[in-house]
Amino acid sequence: MRVLALLLAAAALAACGADEPAAPVTDLVVRVDADGAQGPQAAREAHVHCPGKGCGVTAADFAPAPRHQACTEVYGGPETATVTGTLNGEPVDARFRRTDGCEIARWHRVRGLLAAATG
Repeated sequence: MRVLALLLAAAALAACGADEPAAPVTDLVVRVDADGAQGPQAAREAHVHCPGKGCGVTAADFAPAPRHQACTEVYGGPETATVTGTLNGEPVDARFRRTDGCEIARWHRVRGLLAAATG
């Protein structure tokens, strides 16, 4: 009788939460090249894994600048970055550079995430 009670308790515990979907996961590879593709320094890479709400970034942060948006002609530096993987369970494949005002603004929106690869 005691064994049966233990088996029933174990089965009940195993079923706990079985019907609840797992929270989407954020699993990203962040790669930053401080001197751009033409520079001699190697790019640095970091793997970022966050359960739940995606490390403080959203899908909108990875969207490219609108194609016909007017951007200031200011050069922010040779840095380039890529972010690939999944954000809240959705695929991400984003490229960043600092070639004009629009691209610099995108870079700044994700600078906390990019910092994972820069030390």
